[in-house]
Amino acid sequence: MDEAAQARSYKMKQTHFRQLFAIVLAVVATAVLGFDKPSAVPASIGLITPQEIRKHLEFLASDSLKGRATLSPEIEVAANYIAEQFQSFGLEPVNGSYFQTVPLGKIHLGKTNTLALNSNGTRTSFKIKDDFMPYEFTGSASVTAPVVFLGYGITAPEYSYDDYGSSRGSSIDLRGKIAFILTHEPRENDPSSPFQGKKLTEHGQVGEKVRNAIDHGAAGVLVYADPIHHNPPRPHGFPWPSLLKGIPEDVTPLQLIGDITIPVVEVGHSFASALFGSVENIKNLQSQIDSTMQPHSFEIPGVTVSLATSTEVQNLPAKNVVAYLEGSDQKLKHELLIIGAHYDHIGVRHGVAAGEDSIYNGADDNASGTSGLLAVAKAFAMSPVKPKRSLLFVAFGAEELGLLGSKAYVQHPLFPLSETVAMLNLDMIGRNGPESVSVVGALRSPDLAKIVVEENQAIGMTLRYNERYFFESDQASFARKRIPTIFFNTEDHPDLHKVTDSAEKINYDKAARIGKLVFRVAWHIANSGGYYHYQEKNIAH
Repeated sequence: MDEAAQARSYKMKQTHFRQLFAIVLAVVATAVLGFDKPSAVPASIGLITPQEIRKHLEFLASDSLKGRATLSPEIEVAANYIAEQFQSFGLEPVNGSYFQTVPLGKIHLGKTNTLALNSNGTRTSFKIKDDFMPYEFTGSASVTAPVVFLGYGITAPEYSYDDYGSSRGSSIDLRGKIAFILTHEPRENDPSSPFQGKKLTEHGQVGEKVRNAIDHGAAGVLVYADPIHHNPPRPHGFPWPSLLKGIPEDVTPLQLIGDITIPVVEVGHSFASALFGSVENIKNLQSQIDSTMQPHSFEIPGVTVSLATSTEVQNLPAKNVVAYLEGSDQKLKHELLIIGAHYDHIGVRHGVAAGEDSIYNGADDNASGTSGLLAVAKAFAMSPVKPKRSLLFVAFGAEELGLLGSKAYVQHPLFPLSETVAMLNLDMIGRNGPESVSVVGALRSPDLAKIVVEENQAIGMTLRYNERYFFESDQASFARKRIPTIFFNTEDHPDLHKVTDSAEKINYDKAARIGKLVFRVAWHIANSGGYYHYQEKNIAH
């Protein structure tokens, strides 16, 4: 296909998608009840200007902040700057502070790590490193319990797939038991798979599988490399410096402390064969799941497993920066809208030649979103008319390490998640042409998407709908808690996570227009009489 034909084909696909999305919105609109027309947008929206965005961005993305790496002295400077701006706008602290602790740290392997299989009065013990290996996020705990085979351990309503669903006549009860799950996803490398073929979705990540098991009541998790596609005889787990010679101590990643409190290990062939009789038996189960795309989960009869992992924690806390605006309506002010953006980036690169640029300034990622957040916060704070619902502005830390700041927030919310009506996220809003903005999460949160379309009539941007970025920024942490979200983003560019992501490449007019769109959407949400819903099924990828 020549370039002209490719362009025509792409344009036709884009037109078809926009038409389809418009139909979806029209259908959704008929189902949304109780929305009052919000009051007129206040004149303070005029404070969201290119100059305001530039002022904040050129400071946050300056060489003096050295790329705002988590735990660096420079990220502290950035956090204090954001807090000072919030305070200068007249926004309130929460619980007496503009900071929320993000409990990060490093976990080191302790001395008591055991795995044993109890069957017919016989106990068989297995060796760490040879037969099992704890993951870096394992908890420090012990359990003896029955084991449940859970296939891939995935719950994915958008793909009509759930290993915890109806199996052998009844749903699986995992409460207080140990989950045995395979890595990866059903029908890996199959282009016709309901998942994404060769591309691993978020559901295939071990951490997601473990959190899903915990949500279903697991007391421990055993992970096994899926034997059809990945069949190493020994477990991988995590390369603990205390177990493997030559591994430096600083290899241990920063992570949320207390995120996972149960033992989680990867097991090898010796344990799997002892539990299932042979590796071939596991392959047969995997083949049944792949061929039918139905769960084949069951409790393994006649056995229990004793599992213990111990860890030592090195606390290295980070910060979210928060500010509060109380709503004006006595009935609605207990409900909360969160507007957020992450303020961290990836620091500096080491070992560069003299005179070579070494600073990952992160102007677009995400000084742009943070600057937009500050401009929106100022416009709300300076308005003489206050929104009916309350607003919480959050600059999230440690996003680049795996959305850790937002994960910490939803684990330890400053206000009840049950009263959090929506979350709007700004991440990379300053590049890629003057007109377009991606509205990520539109099909998952159609109530909010309808509002974006309505409020954009006054802004006139070209709205794009691209779900591929949905799990790559902080709104995903809220979506996992079924809170409606929209993520405003202007998509990837060649400077992403490079030293060339610098302030002079930002389109400040565009960033200000997106800021005004976010303000209008937030004003609408904060003042309408309706409620919002998160939708899991029929997601376009």
